[in-house]
Amino acid sequence: MENYLSRITINPDICHGKPTVRNMRYPVEMILDLLSSGMSTEEIIADYPAIEKEDIQACLQFASRLTRVKSIRDVVA
Repeated sequence: MENYLSRITINPDICHGKPTVRNMRYPVEMILDLLSSGMSTEEIIADYPAIEKEDIQACLQFASRLTRVKSIRDVVA
């Protein structure tokens, strides 16, 4: 799998420091919400032309990394 994580940025001056796509005002959370609502990659790109297919892959890769928990102690610690 190609590493797309460099496309995800965290800047305290953009979207209150939430992870965003390439320092644009597109939070990772929004892209994931659109995908989970059933929108396809193509539909998201049509609605948000500044977003690229690789940006959407980066959001998915970012979310995947966040879910890697070895034990419940990792979550509550």
